[in-house]
Amino acid sequence: MAPEAGPPPLGAVSVVIPTRGRHELVLRAIRSATEQQPAPFEVIVVADGPDPELAAVIEDAETVSCRLIELPNRVGAAAARNAGVQAARGEWVALLDDDDEWLPGKLGRQLAAAAAASCARPVVSGAVSVRTPRATFTLPRRLPATGEPVSEWLTVRHGLFHGEGFVQTSTLLAPRRLFLEQPFDVSLPRLQETDWLLRVLHEGACLTVVPALVAVWHDDEDRPRVTDVGDWRVMVAWARARRELFTPRAYAALLLSVVAAMPAARYDLRAFPALLHEAFANGRPAARDLLTYLQVWLVPRALRRRLRDRMLGRSTGDSGRHG
Repeated sequence: MAPEAGPPPLGAVSVVIPTRGRHELVLRAIRSATEQQPAPFEVIVVADGPDPELAAVIEDAETVSCRLIELPNRVGAAAARNAGVQAARGEWVALLDDDDEWLPGKLGRQLAAAAAASCARPVVSGAVSVRTPRATFTLPRRLPATGEPVSEWLTVRHGLFHGEGFVQTSTLLAPRRLFLEQPFDVSLPRLQETDWLLRVLHEGACLTVVPALVAVWHDDEDRPRVTDVGDWRVMVAWARARRELFTPRAYAALLLSVVAAMPAARYDLRAFPALLHEAFANGRPAARDLLTYLQVWLVPRALRRRLRDRMLGRSTGDSGRHG
């Protein structure tokens, strides 16, 4: 393991990578972080539960300024990120999932954007190259429009099979104090980054989306995910509790497209009237939201994914690293 680094310089970046039993993938993520220019001050790998072999794996990689935190029990990615933030010493924290990788120049672009931000507490994201088993495409499809509520940019769909706004965890860079003041909600089975982002924006932070690819999201949809088993009722309860973070249109779109698309919702017929009722009772759905809701229920999930990939992407055979 690398020796303890000295005091962090002004503007230092701590990278936090939660991981669980995916040694080859986390090494790829670590290398993509340590090869950045400027280099991060430190890379903190948080093992989500005991992993006796991980320390040796990181040692063999000969990474610089990389330290390992091994949690005694499995707590989930959100809690692991929170633990990494607590241990970080940099002024900035950049998040990276163990199965993703950063593209060259990611940190440099984002630090420049943070320096030029219009507020003292900037959150910086960027575009991500999404690579599924079938295709490669870029998200977000567009930047937030001037004056557009971020909650609507993230939730309202203008295409039946895809959204336009998007913030992925591995693109997030923000002052460490923001992550300390507003930790990730460990109770959520999904949308943890959306919940965190909207909470910090509500408290006065501002969002800057770098108009360039900064990361690769390896979206292996064949892998079991917590989102496949999460209870849709938990997400409805969360939406109600966070109601003030959404415009009425965004609230309805959240329920009728994002929550409705969860497999646990589609396999529970009680979800159909419940989500529709909640959208009308506390939101303001538009005709497109209702049409999206119907296709979520009527079109099989695998077919929806293929249609999305056909509309947004290109063949994986043409996919290369973007700069």
